[in-house]
Amino acid sequence: MEVLVIVDVQNDFISGVLGTKEAEAIIEPLINKINSFNGIVLMTKDTHEKNYLSTQEGKKLPVEHCIRGTSGWDIDFRVMEAIKEKGIDYKIFEKDTFGSVKLSEYIAELYNAGKIDQIEFVGLCTDICVVSNALLVKAMLPEVPVRVDATCCAGVTPETHNAALITMESCQIEIIK
Repeated sequence: MEVLVIVDVQNDFISGVLGTKEAEAIIEPLINKINSFNGIVLMTKDTHEKNYLSTQEGKKLPVEHCIRGTSGWDIDFRVMEAIKEKGIDYKIFEKDTFGSVKLSEYIAELYNAGKIDQIEFVGLCTDICVVSNALLVKAMLPEVPVRVDATCCAGVTPETHNAALITMESCQIEIIK
């Protein structure tokens, strides 16, 4: 079975404080992918607390975003609607950093139980959280095909998006263009 990992498709990264037109542009292709997908959907949810600005990340990126309980923290409603309308099983992993070890461990459990044979990543931001999670999974499961659909990802900038795709491809992650 295939696993689709949807990374941080949250309001703050689409139309909120860290939103971009490139992030908004991936929503329709992502919904199309969900509508044609048959497998397990796993999602990550960037989750920060009110003390975000005092954290290491907050000091380097001093923009409050994805604060638990705010509308910016919510996963895009169009994506959630598509998943629910299709009746796809899904699981959400909250994370307070770029990569989710819990997500990687869960995927490894599924693989070891013989439940998955391929993993695909989509989401935001290509150059931060998508690359972090894809590389974590690839490091844990080097023989499992891992791919990233570039048409359903957006980076902080188009340049850093492309740089992340090159990095992942050099680490034997297939890039769908």
